[in-house]
Amino acid sequence: MPTISMFYGIMISIFYGETKLHDKPHIHARYQDSKVSICIETGDILAGKFPPKKLKLVLAWIEIHHDELLADWDIAQSGEEPFRIAPLQ
Repeated sequence: MPTISMFYGIMISIFYGETKLHDKPHIHARYQDSKVSICIETGDILAGKFPPKKLKLVLAWIEIHHDELLADWDIAQSGEEPFRIAPLQ
């Protein structure tokens, strides 16, 4: 699972390659011991827990890069490595 972006200690990844196809486009975020899967389209948490302040940063980043994330999702689902996306600044 490649890291497509990193900011404020948060690592953002998307699965690709030999993984099963997923129903909803989503990203995986990691911060210290916390992990969460978030739907790109709605910002809903699909699994996991995340510190509230860090979650707000990730949701803002998703909103800013929504179209790029959906394009990366399509690339990843075709088995190719997704592109890196600019961090939140």
